[in-house]
Amino acid sequence: MPTTANQELNVRRYSKQFIDMIQAVFGYMSYFTDFFAGGIEALDGVQHNAVAFSVKTSDIPLVINPNYNTDPNVAFGTGTSNSNRFGNRKEIIYIDTDVPYAWGWSFHEGIDRYTVNNAPDAAIADRLEIHSRDMTRKFNAQHSKFIASIAGQTLPLATYTETDVIALFDALYAYFLNIEAVGQKVIKVNAALYNALVNSKIATTLKNSTVNIDGNILPMFKDFAIQAIPDNMLTIPGTGGGNYSAYAYITNVGKAFTGITTVRTIQSEDFDGVALQGAGKAGEFIIEDNKKAVVKVTAPVPDPGV
Repeated sequence: MPTTANQELNVRRYSKQFIDMIQAVFGYMSYFTDFFAGGIEALDGVQHNAVAFSVKTSDIPLVINPNYNTDPNVAFGTGTSNSNRFGNRKEIIYIDTDVPYAWGWSFHEGIDRYTVNNAPDAAIADRLEIHSRDMTRKFNAQHSKFIASIAGQTLPLATYTETDVIALFDALYAYFLNIEAVGQKVIKVNAALYNALVNSKIATTLKNSTVNIDGNILPMFKDFAIQAIPDNMLTIPGTGGGNYSAYAYITNVGKAFTGITTVRTIQSEDFDGVALQGAGKAGEFIIEDNKKAVVKVTAPVPDPGV
């Protein structure tokens, strides 16, 4: 981009570039990418007063399967020709559902040709990448808050002892089995729970475990893919927040999105350069049935005497 571009045009827009950067950065910086089907959806040109983002709810996998009916009078016997064992047939229609935005974001910076000490176009590119990374950090915090708010089940963890940790995973395995959840099970854990799992005597080569003590690696435990994430990603601040040791869920059960109101440079009257501005809104969505496939695990309460 020529450094004089905005001397001929009042505004230069960078929404497409910013969307591409957000989607790329989200893929490797988000701790909850696997929770949201399709990564982060971004829409350009939303109005400042827009109240919703439209998502296709039918492309979110339904992870809870209905029971297969083996009653002798369903599809057979008295139910011949007027019933079936699969249950009622549901027509698949891709529905555009308007989802309210939950939070917003913005940035406002200035690039002065006299002081930037770099080509303005290079500075703009650098700043957009930095903002996309910062945006993903904001997504991480909001997505953790969202997962905690919609979880269909809460399980306690009394201590990080081996006995309690194994009891937790027994309960998690039984829960997902009994709700007949279909799909890849993952669990995002804090440092203490991850270390407890790696150090557990049950994770040994005698049971064909693939734990690597040297690398502190435990890829699977009781049918759950394990990923350690920072403790602050499991601590929800504010009123009604909580402190959790893990989130367990089936992958791709929700949607994450952001609407870009504007990302632009505009000539400044106050200095010899351009103002770099951006604003937008974001939110998350999950269908009601899939909330059952999300579990939050409370963290042990610290002993006040310690």
